[in-house]
Amino acid sequence: MKKLVSLLVIALGFAFNSFAQEVKTVNLQQTNGEFTVKELKLSEGTYVFEIENSGVDHEVGFVLAPEGKIDQAHHIKNAYVQKTVAEGATESSKEVTLTKGTYVYFCPLNPTPQYKLIVE
Repeated sequence: MKKLVSLLVIALGFAFNSFAQEVKTVNLQQTNGEFTVKELKLSEGTYVFEIENSGVDHEVGFVLAPEGKIDQAHHIKNAYVQKTVAEGATESSKEVTLTKGTYVYFCPLNPTPQYKLIVE
């Protein structure tokens, strides 16, 4: 009986893992006044954004919002880096699930232009 229960638990574990969505990492680098990647095209899915501060002499951040809705009320809060990014450091967002559409990303602390992120 114990073997049967163990096998069942293992089988269920594999089943849940196959349904679990893979989390992908998007690495973005900020320099003085800009991101080095000017546009992103991603597929629908779950992402973590890693933001690197490369030579900006103060802390930077990351904002992701639907295109045309950049006021703070529409920011995708889980996309914020969990801690502002000091010069030479890299920080990550929480997991963000993106659906089809067009978004913009930018840093109000650097500040940078708004760049497109297209989810197909």
